[in-house]
Amino acid sequence: MTATTATQAADIVAALLFIFSLAGLSQHRTSRAGVVYGIGGMALALVATIIVAGRDISGGAVALILVAMAAGGAAGLWRARRVEMTQMPELIAVLHSFVGLAAVLVGWNSYYEVESHGSAQTRIAHDLLRIHHAEVFIGIFIGAVTFTGSVVAFLKLSARIKSSPLMLPGKNALNLGALAAFVGLTIWFAASPDLGLMIAITVLALALGVHLVASIGGGDMPVVVSMLNSYSGWAAAAAGFLLNNNLLIVTGALVGSSGAYLSYIMCKAMNRSFISVIAGGFGIEAPTGGDTEQGEHRETSAEEAAELLAGAASVIITPGYGMAVAQAQHPVAELTRSLRERGVEVRFGVHPVAGRLPGHMNVLLAEAKVPYDIVLEMDEINDDFADTTVVLVIGANDTVNPAAAEDPTSPIAGMPVLRVWEAENVVVFKRSMASGYAGVQNPLFFRENSSMLFGDAKKSVEAILAALATAQGGPPAAARQGARPSQQPTPA
Repeated sequence: MTATTATQAADIVAALLFIFSLAGLSQHRTSRAGVVYGIGGMALALVATIIVAGRDISGGAVALILVAMAAGGAAGLWRARRVEMTQMPELIAVLHSFVGLAAVLVGWNSYYEVESHGSAQTRIAHDLLRIHHAEVFIGIFIGAVTFTGSVVAFLKLSARIKSSPLMLPGKNALNLGALAAFVGLTIWFAASPDLGLMIAITVLALALGVHLVASIGGGDMPVVVSMLNSYSGWAAAAAGFLLNNNLLIVTGALVGSSGAYLSYIMCKAMNRSFISVIAGGFGIEAPTGGDTEQGEHRETSAEEAAELLAGAASVIITPGYGMAVAQAQHPVAELTRSLRERGVEVRFGVHPVAGRLPGHMNVLLAEAKVPYDIVLEMDEINDDFADTTVVLVIGANDTVNPAAAEDPTSPIAGMPVLRVWEAENVVVFKRSMASGYAGVQNPLFFRENSSMLFGDAKKSVEAILAALATAQGGPPAAARQGARPSQQPTPA
């Protein structure tokens, strides 16, 4: 077997492993195997790439590649060991930006390697030059949009900038104008490549990436993360065409198509227009009165919540980003086991965009060894809230907001939510009465059947566990009768 045949076979095997990885990651039970497949495929792809590079470049250049790989691998291992699950959305956004930047650099390198040399006509057949010109331009455009868009997403997710949407005058016209300019410049560049056009498209794409993501409100940030994942895939595929790397093309196409499909599924679950979200169209109206209280809320304690749970027949727990921040998944899992041992039916209701990353809550619950069969999606559990004794809303806000279903003027109107307010009793775990990530106040907090348990979610759940351990039981109404009106939340 020749070296070329061996590397081609390695590319095919690596591509298959990537497909197996995506299939494995689609289910909790097979997710570990999916990760292993992905690691194996990437390792094989790197080895094949080094072998190919070794035939075409000097030993010193190969050594530099190995040094770069070692440095990148060390940095990746260090970051992976230090990152918290709550920081995972920000980390993924940063990684997407790296892919976009790499695509931009590959495009520029291809320009200098081919078009800027006088021997370009001999390096590439004349009738293929224009196709190559278009590949360079498209790769740079997609990569630059991905790069700056991912940076803005990181800044929003890490609260370094406000999550509210940017509203420039004529924002839609600006986006459409940028796309029209891209098409025109691509045709121009394909016919007559020029350094000035390269600079122009790079600057235009960088600015468009900033504007697209900055114009999307915080409530849609999970979709943005998925969308940027898709962009990074297409950027990688574009780089694959420029580098004549079939494996990179296949891998980029897999990532791009799966990310786009996930974005579509999430938009459908949120009753959003896919085109509107990816174009930065949602969130053009700023939320008004986001932190304005809408009545008198009722405050409860861990002891009262424990008494309520001890007398409940059924409990549904709806987790959100606040549970992740507090790292409360393990006490929540322990509370689940304790209640089930008492004969209480306990289930979880997970919204498709709970947290700031698709599947974030599912990963946290799986990490805490919560049984898969009691973790249900929104559509599977929404009709059961009306027959539920107690709902524990742990760190969720926008995904349980009745305004989405009842207030057509709300910025999140029409978004399907978990109908927790239909339950007999609702206990909301929060640090304060502040609005959620979308900047919209939640009328649930002021409902007669709702009470607020203020404080750190982990400490609150641990306090409930301690109270349950010594509780003698009591009527389910006890906690509701003991809930006391309060206008000021207890400090976190």
